Amino acid sequence: MTERTRDQRAVIVGAGMAGVQTAVALREQGWTGDITLIGAEPHQPYDRPPLSKAVLLGKAEDSAFDVDFAGLGIELRLGEDVLSLDAVRQAVTTEAGDVPYDTLVVATGAEPVPLPGTEGVPGVHLLRTLDDADRLKPVLAARHEIVVVGAGWIGAEFATAAREAGCAVTVVEAADRPLAEALPAEVGSAMTAWYADAGVRLLTGSAVTRVSAGSVELADGSRITADAVVVGIGARPATGWLRGSAVELARDGSVRADDRLRTSVAGVYAVGDCASFPSARYGRRLLVHHWDNALQGPATVAANMIADSTADPARVVYDPVPYFWSEQFGRFVQYAGYHGDADTMVWRGDPAGASWSVCWLRSGVLVGLLAVGRPRDLAQGKRLIAAGAALSAELAGDPAVPLKSAVAR
Repeated sequence: MTERTRDQRAVIVGAGMAGVQTAVALREQGWTGDITLIGAEPHQPYDRPPLSKAVLLGKAEDSAFDVDFAGLGIELRLGEDVLSLDAVRQAVTTEAGDVPYDTLVVATGAEPVPLPGTEGVPGVHLLRTLDDADRLKPVLAARHEIVVVGAGWIGAEFATAAREAGCAVTVVEAADRPLAEALPAEVGSAMTAWYADAGVRLLTGSAVTRVSAGSVELADGSRITADAVVVGIGARPATGWLRGSAVELARDGSVRADDRLRTSVAGVYAVGDCASFPSARYGRRLLVHHWDNALQGPATVAANMIADSTADPARVVYDPVPYFWSEQFGRFVQYAGYHGDADTMVWRGDPAGASWSVCWLRSGVLVGLLAVGRPRDLAQGKRLIAAGAALSAELAGDPAVPLKSAVAR
């Protein structure tokens, strides 16, 4: 069946986790045509999570994927920025010229949001690429005074690494608590003490008004000395190159994919941090900026690419239980599901303690779970979310009761 893909050329734009795994999945599932993987960075394709941990601390030189691209017949075109898409001519334009395709996958991921007014200011850093980590390694090694702007996931992870390196760290957050955009107030507030416990100064309700070489100025007029400033205020889909093409973008800038990860243009798919998709489980469109989404989506894209290219009626729907983790201040934090539409929140354990969890229910059904140092809760909870299981709030609130035993009878 897949012999019919022999003359088909698949082009994948983006050489991160989503792009690499799509290329590999295509070969594993029987794609016999050409595969070209285009990456903006000159480095061998690599995994990003270690950048804020092992690579940043000098414990690893890089995090290159262990993939034999040549052996799989995957052409790598690295160090090439993709500038635009012409869906009529079926070609993407790079700095090196046009690359024609029969089937295209958009896997360009997300890019960090810069702090306005900091472009070109010495000592201001983002942390997204291997080059970013390489520029920050000597800063940490010198044990400088560092200001982190943003107490989100990446800000907390970088602050953790900087403290481990012996730096003096101040985290500045415009909201009144960490993770204000990601978690409810009572949950994010429970994490505030983690900063002080780790020797990190946390300033909440503090907006940055100006950054200059050596200092950060806040809205109240105070100044903080900073040998380096690391900005972690969010990320947005890297889809600017698609503007003006026929590929439909959502309001948040993500590629508006369907439940099979197809875009509005025939033969063009999207996967990973740059793509939003409709979730039947949650009744809404989801944009998931996390590693597991970039790992899981490619198998669906590959299956549907092959099915569409061979006129196979079989199709694969993408509706995962979102999952991510974060290592910060000596704690392993895991999250599964989506809590935005929940009507009940149940605590499991004392948030002042070393390990606890939070369950979110909607009409009694478990829809989301946050676990701090309780990996068993996460593992069981993720399976229960996938199954659409209803829980007894009373039993779920007892940390001594396994979550699987809290299923309503």
